[in-house]
Amino acid sequence: MTLLVIDLDKHIGNAQAWRDTFHEQLPDQEIRIWPDAGNPADIEYLAFMHPDFGALPAFPNLKAMFSRSAGVESFVRHPKLPKAPLCKVEPPGGDPMMTEYVVMHVLRFHRDMPGYAAAQARKEWRRTTIVRPEQRRVGFLGFGKMAKAPALVLQSLGFKVSAWVRNPRADEEVPIYHGPDQLEPFLQQTDIAVCLLPLTRETDGIFCARTFAMMPRGSMLVNVGRGKHVVDADLIAALDSGQLAYAALDALWPEPLPPTSPLWLHPQVTVMPHVARRPTVAQLVTEIAANIRSLEAGGPLLQEIDKATGY
Repeated sequence: MTLLVIDLDKHIGNAQAWRDTFHEQLPDQEIRIWPDAGNPADIEYLAFMHPDFGALPAFPNLKAMFSRSAGVESFVRHPKLPKAPLCKVEPPGGDPMMTEYVVMHVLRFHRDMPGYAAAQARKEWRRTTIVRPEQRRVGFLGFGKMAKAPALVLQSLGFKVSAWVRNPRADEEVPIYHGPDQLEPFLQQTDIAVCLLPLTRETDGIFCARTFAMMPRGSMLVNVGRGKHVVDADLIAALDSGQLAYAALDALWPEPLPPTSPLWLHPQVTVMPHVARRPTVAQLVTEIAANIRSLEAGGPLLQEIDKATGY
């Protein structure tokens, strides 16, 4: 069985690191690094981030594809996307880097650290009301593996945590809202919204004037989903009016954010260059290897993507 790594060596580690790490975990797995694909008929697995499917040959014996990118909207409807199953490569319990990133920004906003920083710049000894965790409601939009871990950490600190998802779920650790009809009641009781949604037709521009108006006055936004989830002009208007207090944006559109964007210098916006998480070669190989072992033993992919829904 042969796995072809496409351009991952340009983003994380190098070609030798990928070969060495796979050899440690799957000694019998042959690894090829694009563009040295050899005979396409040999390839049973692909691992990639944002490949150009138009430039790839057909792989007649392909069993599965592994995407480093959590979001697949840029290629999932490509006309030359192979028919093989597509799988996300993410740790089963969430990534600790994502957990610390989300918790960090929620705590920053909860304790009003941007307000204290602004006061320091004015040399102002600022003492104001401190909100207790049990008085703060944190709402996660999207409740997959990357969201659940920080949600449970925040819940353990005393925050009231809930989540909004597409379809009903039972037996979750936090209250669940679902579907378009429950978005407004969910946002009405959310003081800090954390977006970890996939980008779909339904979620494109989900944070806009209409939904900002649903949130409590002075609420806050942490976006670690996709840049297109937020309508920038509506966000700025909501911040300037006081409807929103702060926003932390790790995903923006376009990326890199143009120097002319008003988000850069807005005093209530934290702009981050898409750095919430950076998996290592070892992390990715571990998850790819687990999926290959499962398939070779007759089992399923561990995090298969539904190509129809895009996540």
